[in-house]
Amino acid sequence: MTIITATMKTNYKWLLLLLSLVMAFSMATPVVQAEDLDSTGESVGQQAEEENGSTSDGQSTAEIDPQGDGAATKQVPELTEEAVTAFLDDFFAAESTQPYYVGASVSIVKDGELLVQKGYGHTDLTGQEPVDPASTVFRIASVSKTFTAAAALQLAEQGKLDLQEEFTAYLDGVTYENPYGTPVTIEHLLTHTTGFEVRDPNPSDIHTELDQYVAIEDFVREHMPPVVREPGTSYMYDNFASLLLGYVVQEASGMPFEDYMKQYMFEPLGMANSGYVLEEKLVENLAAGHDMLGNPLEVYTVTPTVMPHGGMMTTAEDVGKFMIALQNGGMAEGGRILSEESVKLMEQYQSAIHPLLPDTTYGFEAPFQLPGAGSHPGIITKAGDLNGYSSYLFLIPEENVGVFLTYNQMGVLRNLFYPQFISTFYPEYAAPASLDENFRPMTAEQLEKFSGLYADLRLDVFVSTVEVNGSGSLLISDALLGPRELTQVDDALFVDALTNQFTAFQLDEKGQVLYMKEPYINPLGYAAKGKEPAGFIDVGNSDPFAPFIHGLQSLGHYDNSGAAAFEPERSVTRAEYVERMMVVSNVKGSKAEAYAFTDIAGHPAAPYIQAAYEMGLVAGDGQGLFEPDRIITRQEAAVLIWNSLKLQYPEELFADVQIADDISEWAQPAVRMIVALGLYGPEVQIDADGTVHYLALNPLTRQEEAAILYKLLTQPTDVIVSQLLAAQAGEAQ
Repeated sequence: MTIITATMKTNYKWLLLLLSLVMAFSMATPVVQAEDLDSTGESVGQQAEEENGSTSDGQSTAEIDPQGDGAATKQVPELTEEAVTAFLDDFFAAESTQPYYVGASVSIVKDGELLVQKGYGHTDLTGQEPVDPASTVFRIASVSKTFTAAAALQLAEQGKLDLQEEFTAYLDGVTYENPYGTPVTIEHLLTHTTGFEVRDPNPSDIHTELDQYVAIEDFVREHMPPVVREPGTSYMYDNFASLLLGYVVQEASGMPFEDYMKQYMFEPLGMANSGYVLEEKLVENLAAGHDMLGNPLEVYTVTPTVMPHGGMMTTAEDVGKFMIALQNGGMAEGGRILSEESVKLMEQYQSAIHPLLPDTTYGFEAPFQLPGAGSHPGIITKAGDLNGYSSYLFLIPEENVGVFLTYNQMGVLRNLFYPQFISTFYPEYAAPASLDENFRPMTAEQLEKFSGLYADLRLDVFVSTVEVNGSGSLLISDALLGPRELTQVDDALFVDALTNQFTAFQLDEKGQVLYMKEPYINPLGYAAKGKEPAGFIDVGNSDPFAPFIHGLQSLGHYDNSGAAAFEPERSVTRAEYVERMMVVSNVKGSKAEAYAFTDIAGHPAAPYIQAAYEMGLVAGDGQGLFEPDRIITRQEAAVLIWNSLKLQYPEELFADVQIADDISEWAQPAVRMIVALGLYGPEVQIDADGTVHYLALNPLTRQEEAAILYKLLTQPTDVIVSQLLAAQAGEAQ
């Protein structure tokens, strides 16, 4: 785990919670076996429905045989108003879901008509106003992207946009750096394959200055990213691409984006409670946002003020009208919003790292993986998260079914809802994938090309290590989950031993591995394989510190020319350590005009030192000085890490760690934690009785720093802490 911001820590814990839900679902959900599909693709359940008719309560059912042995054990209810209402009532009343929402709103459509729309819970913690699906407004965050994509397709139908044209053709004066011969097109914006450097919203883009206005064009010109990967070759969830798409809609239409959406999307659909600006009607009906723990948040606005990629506010009823129009081939009560051809483009996946793991359509993305099934290509989805709110939109086009869930507590309710809905009404979409039984896995030697470090394209602090585990098997590990086995089941496709989910790799035309897509850390994007490390002239391959130094070199944190010297035994200054720690952790330097320490002004590392101060990682000498060029000791280096993790890991957990050498009293908790979590290199020696020689008062060298940085990126600290807690609990018993 790296030194991370409060927001990233929240997301990290969220990932752990998601994993627990996935594991629970993988053990509890009945599924249809692949053998239950006949040669026409029709399921046994569908045949049973045709042959057996209706149940005594008038609901048509299908019998599902989860073992494929002819013993039917589950009846699948038809998606009727009665069945769905019962499902929703049970789901939202369950104790397992109560902690994950304050208020929630749902709309479900079938065959071009509204089937059910209901509200659950309340608009805020006072409990005075129940959620009304027709009038309660929610921020739907990135589900906004689906509507922006639909608007772009409208303009393409009119000949005002060409999906294969470079996006700058529609944006006067906008330029961008692109070292590749392939331009970024409108299609790349739609499919999140731009190759742009990450430009996610900053914390300062969400604020309570409700009267502040920042135009889309001004924001784009200030934050325009360069292209760092060839456009069209990799998938990275790209907020800025969708912002640009909205800007293109604005310029190609000749109307402000929000006005265009109102006139050509919301009004024809009858979406009377939708918009992008906090105007009186929306404010009055907006459900109060809550964090993951249920704490209320202040009403806020966003930057840019009109945010095509995440700023839409709407109701479940309004989104239901959009889903109905898609099911009716683009036709709404107020007129056609899309052609049937455009609707099909929104339903068809445009890329996939493997057929079982598609990426995006024009406006939608792949669903959550279900154990053994992958992300079914017959389902299209869009998730959205913004402070205080989460949403999930999913459609099964071939079943003419659409579902929208939104709630005013940012979190994982949708991760419970989606698999339960699918397993209840459409279990064939959760059936184990049909794989070639005669597939022959690669040998250990052939699998070696997959070995290496992989950094997530969007959040490069999330690093996975992959190594060969034997014939037909890899071992993957990351700072979130620790090691787990991957068994090869198809070309470049592996299934994990943790929850039976898939990991896939993308190879180039020469068979070299470029990218990986895994199900836990960031399923909405790829992780790039690190480059082959060229090494340093003063670090041999047999050097005990070489794995750490070369690993960071592979990830791009060190010079990779092969001609440089590393100076492994050179001592590190306080400024150097802070800057490298922040850079590796993907923390930007502070933009503060005044610094907390009087002796860092003009220093190259000053923005990073100030950022570390603002995060509570450094405190200086108490006299207003930081002494940036003083050599840092190993115990001081440990304290910086301790300051980032002490609220997460209690000091008492590491009390039994025995250190042999001298340590300053103020550094003892930090050193014990560093030792317990294994955040050190081969310089640390451990006696037979467990006593540790940490060398706390020694200067920190570059090679030792490299070991710390590498371990912070790869060491599964939460797993280690869980093991410590379990061990201590066992001793207590």
